[in-house]
Amino acid sequence: MEIGLVFLLAVGSFFMLLGAFSLVKLSEFFKRLHGPTKASTLGVGCILATSVGYHAWAGSDPQPRELLITAFLFITAPISAHLMAKAGLSLRMDERPQLPGVSEEDTHVPPRPDGQYDEYAPDQTEERHDPQ
Repeated sequence: MEIGLVFLLAVGSFFMLLGAFSLVKLSEFFKRLHGPTKASTLGVGCILATSVGYHAWAGSDPQPRELLITAFLFITAPISAHLMAKAGLSLRMDERPQLPGVSEEDTHVPPRPDGQYDEYAPDQTEERHDPQ
């Protein structure tokens, strides 16, 4: 049982470190959003599972604290990541100036799905069509 708890704790710590590293090292907003959301959720989940397992192994009274934290985390993390991504799309985060030292190939942005002209996009040659 102890080996399993140590393994879960090591896996959780690894994923937390991976999430922190991806937040610091990735170049774009959407990449920086994706890495920590997935890795940190898995990391905290493993650490909380270790805590539940330790309390079960030690024979102490079951505490709903870890289960409530886990449920709250698994419900709120994907929703908050989705809302931040939607906000980033509406603020056109993909068109912001690039970070220093980042190449053009690293930040490819697909065209807008609605097909409308974007006045801030540098590579569009169509004329702007106003519906007025």
